[in-house]
Amino acid sequence: MATYYAQRASAGLIVSEGVQPNVVGQSNPGTPGLHTDEQVASWRPVTDAVHTAGGRIFAQIMHGGRVSHHATTGLQPVGPSAVALGADVFTPAGPAPAPEPRALTTAEVPEQARSYAEAAARAVDAGFDGVELHGANGYLIAQFLSSNANVRTDAYGGSVANRIRFAVEAVEATVDAVGAERVGIRISPDAGIWNVRETEVEELYGALLAALAPLGLAYLHLEATAAEDVLVGVRSAWPGTLVVNPVSPASPQRAERAAADHWLGLGADLISFGRAYIANPDLVERLRHDLPLAADDTTTYYTGGDEGYVTYPAHGGAPVG
Repeated sequence: MATYYAQRASAGLIVSEGVQPNVVGQSNPGTPGLHTDEQVASWRPVTDAVHTAGGRIFAQIMHGGRVSHHATTGLQPVGPSAVALGADVFTPAGPAPAPEPRALTTAEVPEQARSYAEAAARAVDAGFDGVELHGANGYLIAQFLSSNANVRTDAYGGSVANRIRFAVEAVEATVDAVGAERVGIRISPDAGIWNVRETEVEELYGALLAALAPLGLAYLHLEATAAEDVLVGVRSAWPGTLVVNPVSPASPQRAERAAADHWLGLGADLISFGRAYIANPDLVERLRHDLPLAADDTTTYYTGGDEGYVTYPAHGGAPVG
């Protein structure tokens, strides 16, 4: 992992893979956490390697909520409501139907919100420059924002004001723990990922951003998952730094460049790249010099080992890092 992230340190900022803040928050088998002293110690060589290579790195704190399985964690997944995902999730034995989650009690919800802050404090101790709360793609924060995974009737469900409460409490706790300048949040309006549906999308995200804006976060990370007018509305509503992930294909290169230029023209401050970085550890140089992008080898996904992880060369075949 230290080699992998150091190879990609030319990015202005690396946002790590999803890191679970506690045991019940783990979504997929084999993923890293930030909830024990041993995990903190094991992350330090990774952050040191990135810093030595001249980069910066934030830990993406990701609580899977109902996108999990007891075969992975030994625990029944939790969520805003006892509403099953209706899809397969990864387990140590392969894909399996996601079980029905246990609905968090009203008293338990703040504990899960605080788990992001506790993981953030450990992240800073591990050498991360900051954290990004994963509020996107159907995971726990997005489940609370939704109107189908969240059918609660208490202070955390129903109205828009109630559905944003968990996200706001998680961010506020994290800001209190490590400082606003070290905290970002990722959102994916109207994405529908992991069968999470949202109603009143513009009102929902308008209210969320209005609540978060006074906190002075490092950035808002927006996946371009909704209609363009909705996303432009997000730019108008957010007074701080906006990072946009265009959700464009990894190749051809011109698609990446066109998507980035499009969103910069609409007011994005920064552009993030995800999948394109898998096979292109020197992505910055390739884009800067108009070099072709390499394709990622999907047969190596989820297989472990070096192949398809740290074996992609720089353009021209030279090793990276």
